[in-house]
Amino acid sequence: MVTLRQLRYLTSLARHRHFGRAAGDCAVTQPALSMQIRELERDLGVDLIERRPGDIALTEIGVEVAERAGRILTDVQDLADFARHRNRILAGTLRLGIIPSLAPYVLPLVLPALQKEYPDLRLDVRETLTRQLTEELERGEVDAIMLALPFEHPGTESVHLFEDPFLLAIAAAEAPSGTPRLRADTLDSRRLILLEEGHCLRDQALAFCSLARSGVPASLGATSLATVMQMVANGYGITLVPKVAAQMEVRDTRIKLLRFQSPQPARRIGLAWRTTSSRKKDFLVLAKIVTKAVKAGGTKRPRGRKAAG
Repeated sequence: MVTLRQLRYLTSLARHRHFGRAAGDCAVTQPALSMQIRELERDLGVDLIERRPGDIALTEIGVEVAERAGRILTDVQDLADFARHRNRILAGTLRLGIIPSLAPYVLPLVLPALQKEYPDLRLDVRETLTRQLTEELERGEVDAIMLALPFEHPGTESVHLFEDPFLLAIAAAEAPSGTPRLRADTLDSRRLILLEEGHCLRDQALAFCSLARSGVPASLGATSLATVMQMVANGYGITLVPKVAAQMEVRDTRIKLLRFQSPQPARRIGLAWRTTSSRKKDFLVLAKIVTKAVKAGGTKRPRGRKAAG
């Protein structure tokens, strides 16, 4: 008989394409995982894996079985969540995925409110890029994800949390006098420093500056906003900073923040989850808490230089 354990092993093998890495992911020995895959093949009467020296590949039917297995495992997880949490709001474990350009700035605002209002909640946070979070949400490895909208992925729904305007960070020595409001389409792309490829913040910034389709590359590239800020402070270029990150990242007096003309460029932040999840009430309550916490945090006086204009 086909077991959930076998399906978990198969989906892990489909992701890693390697018996050793899949075994490590499932916290079992490689022989144990291999034996369960062979038993699954015997139960189904088909070959799921093409075994080659140092490598594997899924057969055509193996790919289909692995995809169906993933959906079954997700449904089982949703069923368990329904039974555990049907009469309780934000209790037990909630696995939240969040993109790196939000996590260090939003979580310090949200976590104290969650701890105070919902002490029975255990929040497990997973911070990584949008593409990876989307895959993990689909596989049921996280319950919900916080990211930039729009998020149009089959089998999911989302809710808007807040608007996050962009500010221009420039070396104070180079900043124009007074408090001018800038036009996004007048920025010098040759001096623009952004996060490396793969970060949605990079794509949004390029789009706002009308560079996404122009083929004009932004200079350099970094893995964190902190690195970008140091480059700007030392006069190596300019960058766009989300308002939610400005208070933490722009504390250096060598940096000045400038606002844009209306309509100000901004990213829309939202919370997304699987439509099959039984925890929609939890997610909606969480969304309200995040929105309220970010709004309250935005009213605090920033420690760094305030945005001009």
